[in-house]
Amino acid sequence: MARTKIDITIPDLTGRRALVTGGSDGMGVGMVSRLAAAGAEVVMPVRNRDKGEAAAALIRAEHPGANIVVEDLDLSSLASVEALGTTLNAGGAPIHLMINNAGVMSPPDHQTTQDGFELQLGTNHLGHFALVGHLLPLLRAGSARVTSQSSVAARNASINWDDLNWERSYDGGKAYQQSKLANGLFGLELSRRSQASGWGISSTVSHPGVAPTSLLAARPEMGRSSDTTAVKVIRWLSARGLLVGTVESAMLPALMATTAPKAKGGAFYGPQGIGGTGGKPGETDLWKPFRSAEDAARLWDLSEQLTGVTFG
Repeated sequence: MARTKIDITIPDLTGRRALVTGGSDGMGVGMVSRLAAAGAEVVMPVRNRDKGEAAAALIRAEHPGANIVVEDLDLSSLASVEALGTTLNAGGAPIHLMINNAGVMSPPDHQTTQDGFELQLGTNHLGHFALVGHLLPLLRAGSARVTSQSSVAARNASINWDDLNWERSYDGGKAYQQSKLANGLFGLELSRRSQASGWGISSTVSHPGVAPTSLLAARPEMGRSSDTTAVKVIRWLSARGLLVGTVESAMLPALMATTAPKAKGGAFYGPQGIGGTGGKPGETDLWKPFRSAEDAARLWDLSEQLTGVTFG
């Protein structure tokens, strides 16, 4: 089946500075490429420096003059997050656009970050929470737009308040759902606190739908030696234009939330097709788990305690 090409227009971003986590492959590298092509200077913090430099070189080859700065960042290490914050704050350049895109998904066995948190909670949520906290001065200086990338997995998720790190009974899928719900609650609470405190930051939440990214592919470092059945099915459907999106279409909701002139803080963006799994991007209604301001505030306070990072 022929697939109708889906795209959005990215405005001129000359003079703007952007930061995209998870920018060395999948949707992230596409986001970096589109932002750089529109004239932005893009900071691309990566865990694997060689992989990041290779991705940046490919983008520069496609878009001569693309301004990409590769930095080191391991979101599963609060020390690494703080080190990047120190480096960027020392440079003093305001950040105007930020996409919290990096993530890990469903390791088969319980794993922890360097700080002892369940790997998905620590990487997907706490790492990004701490990074935004460390970069708050630069984000305020740039009147930034910050987009937190959630997932369709969060649609029916809940926070496991009694065992946040899944130490008593590990369920990789539910732990992933929790981490992506946390991304959404954080993005919405950041919007509320920015408005209340006058930070001048516009915070949104997006989700990519379903697409054949590397999240469910073989990841030996997470104990997954081969591609999952789920990613094989997703690839098959995507190649035929059925139900799900492509890597190229899946990155568009986050780009829309971050760059569209009419995008607004506190809003939620995702694919508009059946079930939100694919289709053109647009604003969508908040899923039920995202609507509790009480849960969002509780998670924020807990995240400050766990990371030691406060938004003063």
